[in-house]
Amino acid sequence: MTRTFCIANQKGGVGKTTTAISLAAGFARAGSSVLLVDFDPQCNATNGLCLLPTARHPLVTGEPIRHMIQKTPYGIDVLPGCRNFGDVERLASVREPRKIEQMTLRLMRETHGYDHIFIDCPPSVGPLTQSSLAWSNEVIIPVQCEYFAMEGLVQMLEVIVKVMSRKSKALEYAGVVLTMCDRSLELTGEVEEDVRDKFGDVVFRTTIPRDVSFTEASSHGKSIIDYAPRSRGARAYIELCLEVLDRV
Repeated sequence: MTRTFCIANQKGGVGKTTTAISLAAGFARAGSSVLLVDFDPQCNATNGLCLLPTARHPLVTGEPIRHMIQKTPYGIDVLPGCRNFGDVERLASVREPRKIEQMTLRLMRETHGYDHIFIDCPPSVGPLTQSSLAWSNEVIIPVQCEYFAMEGLVQMLEVIVKVMSRKSKALEYAGVVLTMCDRSLELTGEVEEDVRDKFGDVVFRTTIPRDVSFTEASSHGKSIIDYAPRSRGARAYIELCLEVLDRV
C-alpha cells in the first residue's frame, strides 16, 4: 500500500520544502519508489532538484498527470510545480468539497504504484492543501523553533480535523517535526518544551538543526542527503526517515 505524506503548515519558512525533498531522498536511497509532488506555486521543490516548473498545471488542462512526471538522477520522480498565474488562480478558486474530492480522486488514480509519495504544500490552508490532505494517508507538520510556532500549528490542526471529518479513508498524524533548531539559543529549548508538552508523542523525537548545508544543497539542485551526507542536517533527516518508518 502506498504511504502518501502531506507536508503542510500554513506558515511559510518553516522547512516544508526541505523536509519533503529530504524525506523523499532518504526513502529513495533505501530503495523505495518515490514521487515528490510540488503543489506550491513558488515551485521551490521543483527548483531545489534542478527541474523546471510546468507551463500549465495538469489539474487544469486535463493532461495525464503521469506525462508531467520528471525523473531525477537520485531515484526521485517529481511532479513539478506550476507558476502559471491563471492556473494557480483557477485552482485557488476551487472551494466546493465535491470539486476538491474530484481533484483528489484523479490524483490518487493517476499516481498509483509508488511506495511513498511526499506532497510539498503551499503555505496556506486553501484548496491545494486541502486536496493534499484528502489525498494523503498521513500528515507531517514542520514547526520552526520560534515564538509564533504554536499559532501556525494550532491553525493547521483545525484544518486537518476538518478534512478528517469528511474523508472516506483515515488520515493520520505522522507527526510534528521541529526544524531550524539552534541549541545555543534558549528560545529553541522553550519552544520544544512547549510543543512537546502540548502534543506529546505526536512530536517526532528527531529535531532538525540549522545547517548551512541546506542552502548549499539547494543551490546545487540536490537534497542535503545527496549533497552533504555527513552533515548534521543530513544525519537528522536520515534519523527522521527511520522514525517515520517505525510509525507504520
